[in-house]
Amino acid sequence: MSRFCPQATFITDEGLRQFHNKDRKSRNDVNVYSTYAKLKTAMGAMLRASFDERVSVVRSRRGKFGEWFEHWEMISGKPTIVKEGWN
Repeated sequence: MSRFCPQATFITDEGLRQFHNKDRKSRNDVNVYSTYAKLKTAMGAMLRASFDERVSVVRSRRGKFGEWFEHWEMISGKPTIVKEGWN
């Protein structure tokens, strides 16, 4: 089974500005975490730093093949999964 570290992708104001000024190749910031628990701990800070308060997560799931995705948003001040499924 293929296991990979969970990664979170989001857009910040500064990253978007640098991308438009051609100082950067991508507008996305990607953070890679060693465990899903560490990613969830940092989720609130990532959502607050995000341009549109959205974060996309890609990870593997135990005992399963493929990529599992999650879209997170801040709802009533709490990080919440709004969509999830298999890629």
